[in-house]
Amino acid sequence: MFGWAVTFLVIAIVAGVFGFAGMAGTAALVAKALFVLGLVLFLGLLIRGRRPPAA
Repeated sequence: MFGWAVTFLVIAIVAGVFGFAGMAGTAALVAKALFVLGLVLFLGLLIRGRRPPAA
């Protein structure tokens, strides 16, 4: 998940350098969404993994 976020971040930076503002903004938005989603999933699984096994 974080790998895809970094990929879209690089795409956004390259598109911004070449002047493609629309594509850069969209790629940055996707990168941010993927990062937040990955962070939420990571924290959810981290909390879920700390529960004691059901008896």
